[in-house]
Amino acid sequence: MKKFFLVLLFCTTTIQFGSAQFLKFGVKAGVNFANYNGGSVQGVNFSTLTSYHAGMVLEAKIMENFSLQSELLYATQGAELSGFGTQVKNELGYLAVPVLAKFYLTKDGLSLEMGPQASILVNQRNSFSLGDTQTFDFALAGGLSYKITKELFVSGRYLAGLTEPKRDADVKNAVEQFSVGYLF
Repeated sequence: MKKFFLVLLFCTTTIQFGSAQFLKFGVKAGVNFANYNGGSVQGVNFSTLTSYHAGMVLEAKIMENFSLQSELLYATQGAELSGFGTQVKNELGYLAVPVLAKFYLTKDGLSLEMGPQASILVNQRNSFSLGDTQTFDFALAGGLSYKITKELFVSGRYLAGLTEPKRDADVKNAVEQFSVGYLF
């Protein structure tokens, strides 16, 4: 896994220096407010799990007010589950790759982002018996981003899961993300 990150970092850095005006590379991190949405499990209540995400950002400017932004993030999702006299944090650690269309509403400032996100489960802590955990998660992402300076940005995003994280539970991941990032 470390080799993969190093190769990706090398490739994106090389590309970034080759065409600095069109590509921007950066890092971002922030907080997730995650929960399960869309269903219920008999005797189990879901509540919000506060977690985190961190990773790399690559923005490719296509037109004056339009960019494509791809990210490679480690993101923790899931929910706090209570029922049957117990409370458990079901934390699912994903390697997430959102690919977002980014529409600038103001010149290089406020932007609207939307697109798909594919995630692969890389770890799970405090498993709760709701059935086997799926290793792949797919979601739609949408939100706003604002560049405070040319390098520093903040963003807020909502992820609506389209697949079930647990095989036997009719629930989907729902995540609110708030981030701070830096473009080089």
